[in-house]
Amino acid sequence: MSDRPNGLTYAQAGVDIDAGNALVERIKPLARSTARPGSTPALGGFGALFDLKAAGYDDPLLVTTTDGVGTKLKLAIETGRHGAVGVDLVAMCVNDLLAQGAEPLLFLDYYASGRLEVDAAAAVIAGIAEGCRQANCALVGGETAEMPGMYAANDYDLAGFCVGAVDRDKVLPRLADQRAGDLLIGLASSGPHSNGYSLIRRIVQRSGLGWEAPAPFAPGQALAEALLTPTRIYVRAVLPELQAGRVKGLAHITGGGLVENPPRAIAEGLVPRFDWRAWEPAPVFDWLQRTGGVADVEMRRTFNCGVGLMLIVDPQDMPLVLANLTAAGEDAFVMGELAERSP
Repeated sequence: MSDRPNGLTYAQAGVDIDAGNALVERIKPLARSTARPGSTPALGGFGALFDLKAAGYDDPLLVTTTDGVGTKLKLAIETGRHGAVGVDLVAMCVNDLLAQGAEPLLFLDYYASGRLEVDAAAAVIAGIAEGCRQANCALVGGETAEMPGMYAANDYDLAGFCVGAVDRDKVLPRLADQRAGDLLIGLASSGPHSNGYSLIRRIVQRSGLGWEAPAPFAPGQALAEALLTPTRIYVRAVLPELQAGRVKGLAHITGGGLVENPPRAIAEGLVPRFDWRAWEPAPVFDWLQRTGGVADVEMRRTFNCGVGLMLIVDPQDMPLVLANLTAAGEDAFVMGELAERSP
């Protein structure tokens, strides 16, 4: 092919291949830091391999999840605080795997931007690697797309993809085993996690506070910093209870809150009966409700209201499960029970 001195380049069209290569080199150590049995997290290939036998499985089912971070990204972009949303991305996927009884094994990310800012992208991926380490999940690859004209220059979007495994006899929910009187154990959330941020941003606008103003509900933190608290990852605490067969069902409390998520883990004919006084949600929820004038029913179907995961356990297993979760560092509490659905 002959040289054309006046010809256009990809960089002139808005795509910087050199920046993409620089990002890959910067994040290779991050991927290596997430290695686990069965994985070979080395970036640069066209795909990634995982050895299920090396991970300890004999008769596994694969479970897959995908999710994003939603409009919480707008807050990260507007304030230049990018690391926490990487943890969020992992958390939203791996906590969903727990609801099927599965152990997270490998994770991939998709990062799309209008113009690739290497520092911002590296901060996001560092957060992804941190989330993978918390979940004992290997970051085995991903895709970075620079798409001028599709996104504004400083905007970016994220998607996460996770693969897990569960032995055939450990799949959740165990609907046939559930009974009225089974107890509901809640695990405290770290805040709104990654749901409801379109409403949160509207409430902040109504409050008149700037992102760098002191957070009324979190002494010592700016409002943006407090609202960017990452989603809690429950894998290390909960997985032993799943593998021991002490959990009959599990709901990850995400969009839809405590109204729409628990029924997804509960057998036909049964309903959750919550004791709303059994736990004290983090102060952020009270501030959001008062400042936005949000009704109780809207809070409960938009936010997690202080509960990140809900486990269904037999009453005789409750003391051990509660003790184990507490010993593992979780704020765990009995939040209600299953009851027969009214005719």
